[in-house]
Amino acid sequence: MIVHIVEDDSAVADALALALEGMDRRSRTYPDGEAFLAGATLSSEDWVIVDLGLPGVGGTEIVRMLSLMPDAPKVLAISGKTQATLTQHLRELPDMKVLRKPLSIEAISAAFA
Repeated sequence: MIVHIVEDDSAVADALALALEGMDRRSRTYPDGEAFLAGATLSSEDWVIVDLGLPGVGGTEIVRMLSLMPDAPKVLAISGKTQATLTQHLRELPDMKVLRKPLSIEAISAAFA
């Protein structure tokens, strides 16, 4: 099982990878949606943590693409956007688990439970 982290802020991606390592979870980071779509090999056992505010191919679009996969990985969305922007994203993704930045290890751990 691999946790794929799709996050354009390298400091956030690195902090997530370190937190996951501390939870004994392997991770791989991608700087944008395009790199993720081109390079990720996914299984239904995997998780994808995706920033909803990605430039280019946005997080919402990635979540939609993943939901169409026959053996889709589990998805956790993250966002540092305002509540109004987040509410707009969630209208498009009503059942999505979303964590707000700044992220805590406790919140990440609870999301994987």
